[in-house]
Amino acid sequence: MPSKPKNPHLPFGDQQTAPWYGKNILSVKQFCRNDLEYIFSVAHEMRTMVERVGTFNLLKGKILANLFYEPSTRTSSSFMAAMERLGGAVIPISEVKFSSVAKGESLPDTVRTLGCYADVIVLRHPEIGAAALAAKYAGKPVINAGDGAGEHPTQALLDTFTIREELGRLDNLNVTMLGDLKYGRTVHSLARLLTQFNGIKLNYVSPDILRMPPDVMEEVAAKGLPQSEHSTLDKVLPETDVLYVTRVQRERFEDPQAYEKVKNVFVVNPAVMKAAGKTMIVLHPLPRVTEISLDFDDDPRAAYFRQMEYGLYVRMALLAMVLGKA
Repeated sequence: MPSKPKNPHLPFGDQQTAPWYGKNILSVKQFCRNDLEYIFSVAHEMRTMVERVGTFNLLKGKILANLFYEPSTRTSSSFMAAMERLGGAVIPISEVKFSSVAKGESLPDTVRTLGCYADVIVLRHPEIGAAALAAKYAGKPVINAGDGAGEHPTQALLDTFTIREELGRLDNLNVTMLGDLKYGRTVHSLARLLTQFNGIKLNYVSPDILRMPPDVMEEVAAKGLPQSEHSTLDKVLPETDVLYVTRVQRERFEDPQAYEKVKNVFVVNPAVMKAAGKTMIVLHPLPRVTEISLDFDDDPRAAYFRQMEYGLYVRMALLAMVLGKA
């Protein structure tokens, strides 16, 4: 019988020479275009495998420590599902108040402890730079699942993968980011990641107090991407290929009155979307509150629930990569 062709991205057996083996994933600044194309190729194969067989034992015997200092539904559960679909096991710590953190244990000590039990650590933390700090002490690969208002690299990767799967390209796109661009770590990471592609134009639509931070805009400008800031969607929506909507995050506001003034400034609904193209897509990192109306969910351009599923495949790919299996 002829031998089966080798899978180019999912070799079985440890591969300590694999390019991402043992590496931390802390920032989108780590990735070049070739890296992204490789990640997305692996993620696409993960999608195919899940659709065909559901689960497989690529990471059998491996353990993930899922350490979340902030609430999460999608990121936490998708990393756990990713590990279990790959045949691995999970140590879930979704409420640190039930861990030794409640006794005053430091982040370095916590990740040192988990590094004794797990092969990889996924960390969400409210402080910018926490993932980088954890990586210094863990002794095992650390994946940043969001550090305060800093970055959310795996979200940016799944967002970009979603665009690729939905629109079939990552070049020559008009991308509009809407809502809380100041505290929204997802848009900070996505804007940086999109600088790896050609023909990208970025439009930022937000209340004045929630504008994209200058340091992010400076980084994007240094890569030569055109950017524009707006207070309404009117001018940019008709030409938009990807509308990326964000929630105004109440938990980031010290002044409740300031939050109340801006929480409902932008609402995406069927009436607003009449001005948009028929083949564009709407993304949202979720959770949403009122910024996208429920009656838009059935519109084929509403890709945010499909976006969640794509996140599973990207996180499966990342786990396999840092553990030397892809």
